[in-house]
Amino acid sequence: MDEDDFLEMVKDLQRKIEHEEESTYSQIVIREYRNPNNFGVLKNPDATGSIKGPCNDTMKITLSIKDGIIKDGRFWTDGCGATIACGNMLIKIIKNISLNDALKISYEKLLNILGGLPDEHHHCSKLAIDILRKSLKEYKNK
Repeated sequence: MDEDDFLEMVKDLQRKIEHEEESTYSQIVIREYRNPNNFGVLKNPDATGSIKGPCNDTMKITLSIKDGIIKDGRFWTDGCGATIACGNMLIKIIKNISLNDALKISYEKLLNILGGLPDEHHHCSKLAIDILRKSLKEYKNK
């Protein structure tokens, strides 16, 4: 196999992967995990938390809070694309809302905003919501 054949094989494989993604995930999910602009860790966060989900994905969240409002946030995960999409979208949703409103967000609402996930990835949205609730409850108990 020469270099041109190899490059064509790689391009073909990439097209197949993209086709499979597009038939499995919504465009919103694909956008969120391909461009996770809230991925990372805040320096000097006011609230933080980390948990490992039932699928062994770990998610960490760091939040900046002022006067009961979430001003900024970041998430980190070693999980799959669905977990990345859930973490990224969750941070978008909670920016500039109150702690009480953030605690009311359900994993079903997150799934709906993302345009759904396959059943085998519903736990990804639950993981994101669980870590948000855990970190906010610990913050309130300080």
